[in-house]
Amino acid sequence: MTAVPPTYASAAAGLRHVFVRDMVLAARIGVHAHEQGGPQRVRINVDLAVADPGAQDPAQAVGPDELSRVVDYQAIAAAVRAIVTAGHVRLAETLAERIAAACFDDERVISVRISVEKLDVFPDAGSVGVVVERTRS
Repeated sequence: MTAVPPTYASAAAGLRHVFVRDMVLAARIGVHAHEQGGPQRVRINVDLAVADPGAQDPAQAVGPDELSRVVDYQAIAAAVRAIVTAGHVRLAETLAERIAAACFDDERVISVRISVEKLDVFPDAGSVGVVVERTRS
């Protein structure tokens, strides 16, 4: 069975795409003994499908030039930083789920795709990690 990825920008679906890409942060993460001693680099990507009232009605697309009418990617990035620095997490999956849950704090967020990559695990691989996709129920 092939999974169909969610649509992250679609006029027909009334969605816009908000993202934060390639955040590289020091995270205390891992289950192995050698990962308990200190932080390691992780790369985090956040992709959000956000309700877009202007998608169906172009007259609403260009509304007031005000931050309050959109999902603030600075707030999303700050939430990611806070979650990553909150303490040790054993699994990349747990970190991704916590970030996904925080993104849903904004009611306009319809679905999220979060990737967490550990960058220094294997010398012969650029990264290892996980991607989670969640949709508001």
